[in-house]
Amino acid sequence: MLSLEDPTVLRAFRSSRSATPLLAIALLCSACDRRGTAAPAAANGFVDDTLRAAVVTQPVPNDADDPAIWIDAADPARSLVIGTDKGDSTGGLYAFRLDGTIDSARTRRPLKRPNNVDVVLGAVIGGETMDLAVTAERGTMSLRVFRLPDMTPVDDGGIPVFDGDKSRAPMGVALYKRPRDGAVFAIVGGKSGPRDGYLWQYRLVAGPGGTVLGRHVRAFGTYSGKKEIEAIAVDQTLGFVYYSDETAGIRQYHADPDAPGAAVELAFFGQTGFVSDHEGIGIYPTSDTTGYLLVSDQQGQRLRVFTREGRRDQPYRHDLVAVIPVSALETDGLEVTAAPLGPRYPDGILVMMSTDRTFHLFDWRDVRRAIERRDASVTK
Repeated sequence: MLSLEDPTVLRAFRSSRSATPLLAIALLCSACDRRGTAAPAAANGFVDDTLRAAVVTQPVPNDADDPAIWIDAADPARSLVIGTDKGDSTGGLYAFRLDGTIDSARTRRPLKRPNNVDVVLGAVIGGETMDLAVTAERGTMSLRVFRLPDMTPVDDGGIPVFDGDKSRAPMGVALYKRPRDGAVFAIVGGKSGPRDGYLWQYRLVAGPGGTVLGRHVRAFGTYSGKKEIEAIAVDQTLGFVYYSDETAGIRQYHADPDAPGAAVELAFFGQTGFVSDHEGIGIYPTSDTTGYLLVSDQQGQRLRVFTREGRRDQPYRHDLVAVIPVSALETDGLEVTAAPLGPRYPDGILVMMSTDRTFHLFDWRDVRRAIERRDASVTK
């Protein structure tokens, strides 16, 4: 049944008010079809110059927030999107197939307000190779660790963070696998923190009985003091970590705690043009050193695209190359991969959270077309 309390239906209704009655009905029916049924997007991925999702997932019960992507090496078309549902006591990590349906067998709930999530592939911990999903569980002040593909918990109840300081309830998390030795780190941001040393970094190590523990290795990262730091992303190949200092800009550091100058901020960019919050960050490589940094302009319902590489004379300068209106509503978290995920997504996907409790999956070919048809002069 159609309901104007449904955010997706309401948005379609508002966009159709000036249309003919038949067109308005068609738009409403389209919204109903897309809501939680993984309906396909419009032709060529665009409607009214807005980038539309190829698939919209089924909704989570409470409050969607952040996605990660697990790649099935044996059959990439069977890869999963892992998304958080921020229910205070009934939240969870939801596993979605690429057609947008929930994989109940690999969904883990209840969790207490899981905020952000990240995935690392091929982590070697205690001599064993494994794929892991790690989420920041605000309700328990800890990181929760699950082994993929079955989403088996391996954290012995959680890895405590921020020394139990509840004012710094964990929100953002990103995983970094160091190329030179395979060491795996979790970088965590909280609801609040000091002007320096806002982010805490933990090395994931083997515990008793096959569990995974965390060992604190450093605190780093400048904070403007304006809002909070939630969105964090790591460029695994180049060894950089980026994070959104909300309403201020995007900051860049070395991800390796032992790198020369690891405590020095390398870049602070994207300080203008956002409506309000700087949110989800993703890295799409086009080669070992080139590509795009994708950042959600949350209240603008737009994707802002920066260069991954800097300039020859300014190696940490990230130029804005496109501003893209998107179908996802007020996106908090996003993730992207360039890995081919079967015939439907041969160049990878972009996943964006939407405030209608869903996640939007975009075919990267559509995103590429949007970048090519827009440039930094686009402001609306």
